[in-house]
Amino acid sequence: MIEVLVLYYSRHGATAQLAREIAQGIDSVKGVTARIRTVPAVSANTEATEPDIPEQGPPYAETVDLKECAGLAMGSPTRFGNMAAPMKYFLDGTVGTWLAGDLINKPFCVFTSTGSLHGGQETTLTTMALPLIHHGMLWMGLPYSEQALNDTSTGGTPYGVTHWAGGQGQHPISEHEKTLARAQGRRLAKAALALQHMDTP
Repeated sequence: MIEVLVLYYSRHGATAQLAREIAQGIDSVKGVTARIRTVPAVSANTEATEPDIPEQGPPYAETVDLKECAGLAMGSPTRFGNMAAPMKYFLDGTVGTWLAGDLINKPFCVFTSTGSLHGGQETTLTTMALPLIHHGMLWMGLPYSEQALNDTSTGGTPYGVTHWAGGQGQHPISEHEKTLARAQGRRLAKAALALQHMDTP
């Protein structure tokens, strides 16, 4: 059994729900299980402000989670077309992981939720992908063979799953978005299985 890490930051819950849908897709693949982790909020001084153990939900991620995973699904809400600061803060602390090459040749996917329909979903996915590419990971998008990607009017891109939450979070995750999130999880899990024996430098 291999584990795929589902790592996210969520402010109002939509990104967390996408994470759970992706985890379902991962768990549907024989021989693969999802490990769900989150990251703490940060203050204006970019210092961790949360307790070491969250009061509810999944545990906070540690770099050992990255080392032990066979693949990574990473999600964040959009902040001005970019990932949220807590996720960036976590990634900035992974230099040791990069030096050790712990993520080389592992597959990843990215996902996001935005308040506005044109709120920078694709640029946010790209900002999350860039540091993972620097880590030597392999980007798994969503192919248009997934019919929901053609049918959706709410969220979903070839770069990764997205959700349009609305300015007040009034839009629930749509059936198309759920379908795409599960499909993305399955695709990531299958890739992780296939790449298990790939040689690393």
